[in-house]
Amino acid sequence: MPYKRTYSDRREYLIKAVAKRRKKIKEMAISYLGGECHECGYKKCVAALDFHHLEEDKKKFGLSQEGLTRSWIKTKRELQKCVLLCANCHRELHAGVLQLKVEMPCEKSGELMET
Repeated sequence: MPYKRTYSDRREYLIKAVAKRRKKIKEMAISYLGGECHECGYKKCVAALDFHHLEEDKKKFGLSQEGLTRSWIKTKRELQKCVLLCANCHRELHAGVLQLKVEMPCEKSGELMET
């Protein structure tokens, strides 16, 4: 009877492969959004950079670890709805201490509007 591979035989390899892919996608996503915090310019540690959705109601999925297992095309579409913020600016934004100065295209006219 021929040997049949099982998940348990490849478990460690698959765990490492998924972690490596997530890291690569996160680096690509950070680069896609400019590589630094939109507000303060922080760029020392990629682990301290977050993706903030500008309009929560248009969010299809979060770009946390779960989101980084999706295809690059789907991830890029979701990134177009976000800005890159450092953890500190992101927390300040949600606490109401910080207000973003972001230009977004108006859906009807295609002109830019400030939020």
